[in-house]
Amino acid sequence: MSEPYLLLWLEAPLQSWGHDSKFGRRDSLDFPTKSGVLGLLCCALGAAGEQKEWLETWANRDMTVQAFVPANKEGKPVSREPLLRDFHMVGSGYNDKDPWQALLIPKKSDGSKAVGGGAKMTYRFYVQDMAYAVALQAPQAELEHLQQALQNPVWDLYLGRKNCVPTDFIARGIFASKGAAFAKAQELALEKNRALSFSVHQGEHEGERLTLNDVPLQFGTQKRYRDRRVTVVKED
Repeated sequence: MSEPYLLLWLEAPLQSWGHDSKFGRRDSLDFPTKSGVLGLLCCALGAAGEQKEWLETWANRDMTVQAFVPANKEGKPVSREPLLRDFHMVGSGYNDKDPWQALLIPKKSDGSKAVGGGAKMTYRFYVQDMAYAVALQAPQAELEHLQQALQNPVWDLYLGRKNCVPTDFIARGIFASKGAAFAKAQELALEKNRALSFSVHQGEHEGERLTLNDVPLQFGTQKRYRDRRVTVVKED
């Protein structure tokens, strides 16, 4: 008998799921990454540090995503909103003579002042007005523990970045099969007047195949990842 699935519902005006961006440009995929979802679970659990052993248990477990957009009167998906680009200044406007304000100004790794001053320009990208159903497979007892943590999180929950606050409950139940989990997701989508736009399956199937460097091997200050093959299947 196969292991059950926990259904997550990720909905917010803005979400951001980066997988290969650093420094001044922070891109976002069109769908949640495995590293982002596992980071969300760590926040719920209050799990800090590297978490290498815990992450190893999740490396090959199934994670399937369905993406929902607003629907028209006929229940068909409408055109998606484009990626939102936010021009962002980090560390700008602070007085470096004030010891408290100085803490908010970016510095080099040794703590000294950055070349050219502390303020840094960044461009950050967000997906807009999307909802995602994420089905995670794991043993029943572990899923029950995660569901309780998502209902009573230790730390704040966010969808990719800390300014992406969820607008609905995330944990939506444990189901015997992936099909049953996504049947519940379809009910939620109908209630919210949303339609399925595409789905993301782990492994290689018929559709657009991608290689993502989004399987976390180690969190903490020195993060490490490995690749994962996924297939994006668009709805007709």
